[in-house]
Amino acid sequence: MEKPSTHKKPPSTHSNKPNTEPARLAKRYRFSVESGDLLWLDGRWYVTHSGLIRLARRNHCAGIHVEPVAQFSDPTISRWAFKATAYKSRTCRGFVGYGDADPSNVSPVVRGAELRVAETRAVNRALRKAYGIGLCSVEEIGSIPREAESDLKPKKRPPQSSNGNGNGGPKVRDRLCQIIRQHQLDATLVKSYATDFCGVKSLREATREQVENFVVYLADWAEKDRNALLCQLNSYLPRGENRDGAA
Repeated sequence: MEKPSTHKKPPSTHSNKPNTEPARLAKRYRFSVESGDLLWLDGRWYVTHSGLIRLARRNHCAGIHVEPVAQFSDPTISRWAFKATAYKSRTCRGFVGYGDADPSNVSPVVRGAELRVAETRAVNRALRKAYGIGLCSVEEIGSIPREAESDLKPKKRPPQSSNGNGNGGPKVRDRLCQIIRQHQLDATLVKSYATDFCGVKSLREATREQVENFVVYLADWAEKDRNALLCQLNSYLPRGENRDGAA
């Protein structure tokens, strides 16, 4: 009789996991467990945000438009809701997904980042609809594993001076310009995104706090996944144009 191995099998090949599901998804969508596109949790497979973004890029997604839903948001209690529309092509009418987050439905590790979690959930739902992904995304559930939490954990904001008047102030504007230069972003597209993010018709109408929140959010996204950010910014391009970065 063959003696059982004493070596512990890696998580991706553990005997209680159905290997047919990742194999099917890998064949159809080119998902990879090793790359972090899929995650096994509590007896089920989940797709990850990074996996969906990579899928969108492989399929030449034309853009993702995200906007806050004011009537379902309440910043005073950290409740946020977003609407995301994914465009598979320039002629696509769009696939819409909504995402919400508040302290009651996010992991304790990401408390304080409810705004970002809500937007990520909205984007995930829109992409899952666009490409026919039946799996729930791990970011949509209330409690996520530690390996996924580390990517969503907010970074501490450096103390900033309150000097300066207006909605931005010199310190905030300087930080925004620095982010645009560092990550080679298109300033015009960033301004358009900031206007949408703050929920105003003109950036001049935004409060200082709104602009500060946008700057922190933009810096975090640019550092974690610049390609996904460019995809978002490109959704503000005039019809018929396409760019990979700043001009």
